Amino acid sequence: MKIAMIGTGYVGLVSGACFSEFGFDVTCVDNDLDKIASIDAGDMPIYEPGLADLVGRNAASGRLHFTTDLKTAVAVADAVFIAVGTPTRRGDGHADLSFVYAVAREVAPCLNGYTVVITKSTVPVGTSREVAKIIAANNPDAAFDVASNPEFLREGAAIADFMRPDRVVVGAETEVARDVLRALYRPLYLIETPILFTSLETSELIKYASNAFLAVKISYINQMADLCEAVGANVHDVAKGMGLDNRIGSKFLHPGPGYGGSCFPKDTLALVKTAEDHHQTISIVESVVEYNNARKTAMAQRVIAAMGGDVGGKRIAILGLAFKPETDDMRDSPSLDIILPLLAAGSVVVAYDPKAMGEAKALLPETVQYEQSALDCIAGADSVVIVTEWNEFRALTAAQFIEAMCGNTIIDLRNLYQPDQMLWAGINYFSIGR
Repeated sequence: MKIAMIGTGYVGLVSGACFSEFGFDVTCVDNDLDKIASIDAGDMPIYEPGLADLVGRNAASGRLHFTTDLKTAVAVADAVFIAVGTPTRRGDGHADLSFVYAVAREVAPCLNGYTVVITKSTVPVGTSREVAKIIAANNPDAAFDVASNPEFLREGAAIADFMRPDRVVVGAETEVARDVLRALYRPLYLIETPILFTSLETSELIKYASNAFLAVKISYINQMADLCEAVGANVHDVAKGMGLDNRIGSKFLHPGPGYGGSCFPKDTLALVKTAEDHHQTISIVESVVEYNNARKTAMAQRVIAAMGGDVGGKRIAILGLAFKPETDDMRDSPSLDIILPLLAAGSVVVAYDPKAMGEAKALLPETVQYEQSALDCIAGADSVVIVTEWNEFRALTAAQFIEAMCGNTIIDLRNLYQPDQMLWAGINYFSIGR
């Protein structure tokens, strides 16, 4: 079976490489010639652990190809995945579907024989049916079905999530389309992965409902963390006590500066807008969107308060820029909402991230300084702010902070260190919810 994967962003590149690892012949298509050339040369456009090796191995085997020639790739494909971006649309908060619909129009005249066109991108309810209408309008003779197959990949663990998923969700309305998807995911039957077949609308909504629920869970524990600080409780013990209840579970009960990334911010907002379009209210998600935006902004004020209310001329070291570890993704990262107010307040900001500094430089003012190691970053700092929980930051000791820093204030927004150890060492230590 041959696959055409349209889009070589995070979802398209990872999914295409993983399908080729399953043994399928996969051609990844992108209209950016330079990007295709870079991938062919082994230079990945994103950082994802294990991706470069996976791409290189399957490209060398002849199962994985990269091209700008959409027509040829689609013409020989049994399954065509649409895996392009659906960013938040400026002005109204809806998902921007222009890239998805443009691909549908481009794919339509290239279809040759029965083909299943599959929306892999995260799209609002009704998008897959619109894709079907576009294809039919642009190629009335085409033999095709449209299916929905949302991704559930966590950045930093995407390959493992694809190879060993909790579930696979497929929206398909003909048995022949379902058979194609069954064949594509047949390797997962061997590990008894649940594969849920639904309608198109249900499949699309499952993705948004899942991401919104996790965003709610994150915001809930963040609010509990603030309450813990007020009453003298420990949020980690609260989270552990909650997580031991199987009805709740322990995942996504880790307090921090608020969620960011490519999914939760845009998907929660898109879900709210979908509900509004259908005259429904999802006030819980609406509140989460508002709260999370406010929380990220409030983190800068936490830093300023920890510094005595004035950071003018102070050297503040930021450890971590990406929204989470094991990725270089800076989209809606809390670091952006922290650094910009600190600069506005007159501080000198120096930053380090193992993977995201290249992305950060395009988003942050030129006044931000960058170092090539955590120790170089904290050298001479009046305060240190932990924003992203990279493992290498966990290895830093209180003695190293004391020796390297000019001041002694650490604002740990990821609770990497033990408060008693830091305080015993003479560090003015602040964390979240304890």
